[in-house]
Amino acid sequence: MDPRASAFLRLLDIMDDLRAQCPWDRKQTLETLRPLTIEETYELGDAILENDLDEVKKELGDLLLHIVFYAKIGAERNAFNIADVINGICDKLIRRHPHIYGDVKVKNDEDVKANWERIKLAEKAVNGGGDDPQSVLQGVPRGLPSLVKAIRIQDKARGVGFDWEHRDQVWEKVNEELRELKQEVDAGSARQADEFGDLLFSLVNFARFLGIDPDEALERTNRKFIRRFRYLETESAKDGKRMGEMTLAEMDLYWERAKNL
Repeated sequence: MDPRASAFLRLLDIMDDLRAQCPWDRKQTLETLRPLTIEETYELGDAILENDLDEVKKELGDLLLHIVFYAKIGAERNAFNIADVINGICDKLIRRHPHIYGDVKVKNDEDVKANWERIKLAEKAVNGGGDDPQSVLQGVPRGLPSLVKAIRIQDKARGVGFDWEHRDQVWEKVNEELRELKQEVDAGSARQADEFGDLLFSLVNFARFLGIDPDEALERTNRKFIRRFRYLETESAKDGKRMGEMTLAEMDLYWERAKNL
């Protein structure tokens, strides 16, 4: 037997044992697993950012366990099982890669993404039934963090051709939104938050044109700030100084040292 199939069957057997014999595992539901799955997803993201491949492997295992767990609960409800889950994604991949499993020609990855969104929208129109219009943005989860949601919204709009032609246009839009924000701030307007949101959205768009993941970029900056701030705390304490009692100029000295590390 293929060792991959053997390993997967082993996991399924263990899941059966846990669900039948472990009090904690028996108690779990789709709803109780949901926050744990979200946490595991973020832990995987952390491991990827740290480029810790051993930890990535472990976190992938945790996520795979959750998928098997959900499928087990689905089977108990006679709703779906793990075979349905796997065959469903296989069928979807075949449908959405007509350049591999059909006769469609593509030039690059952008053509692939555009085809994916068009096929996905057509599927929703067929499966939705009735006269309700299907939106390109319908598949963007409402619960996504706002920054990630902005990325997905823009990707989906781009998939059907609603996009800027080149990045200079986007950069001009960023500057336009910055000017509008400044006007509202100077005026003390109640629209400051709206304009700030518009600026962030345009910056996400510009990042996309640069090939930068803005969520990942911001997280790297968060970690860099934490690392430097901890250095400030630790090194100033060694010199007998206390946070909250130093001047900004004194703290800046430690901050500049941290930047050079």
